[in-house]
Amino acid sequence: MLQKLKNHKELIGYAAMMAILMLLLRWFEFRFLILEHQIELYIGLIALFFLLFGIWAANKITKPKEKTIIVEKEIRIISNSDFILNETELLERKISKRELEVLTLMAEGLSNQEIAERLFVSLNTIKTHSARLFEKLEVKRRTQAIETAKKLQLLPPTLG
Repeated sequence: MLQKLKNHKELIGYAAMMAILMLLLRWFEFRFLILEHQIELYIGLIALFFLLFGIWAANKITKPKEKTIIVEKEIRIISNSDFILNETELLERKISKRELEVLTLMAEGLSNQEIAERLFVSLNTIKTHSARLFEKLEVKRRTQAIETAKKLQLLPPTLG
């Protein structure tokens, strides 16, 4: 094996010199490329910096600043069979049977239009019943009316 290497010593030397020359040329070419395109490289590096900075800033600005708050609320569940309508409260507040029916349908989640269609009356009639209910229950919104009606035992607690 050593004998073969000695025979090709001159060839191996030339190959090594060519490899060194090739590496040297590549290094000069790289240096020339860097020196020739120096401004473009600086501009590219600055652009890359601002791109990364922009992405970071956008993530900071658009990051939602919400906190999750857990509210624990006691819910009493009473079956509909145990529910007894508070007749005295109905009479005291002068709520008609039709208004109670509208309130029940509100608690089921129906819109004014859907309530009007189900009761075969006009939309304005339902709006009038709703306004009177809000006055009689001393509330401003449907959800408040339903909650108040449940507290006064005008609606079953499981409804809505």
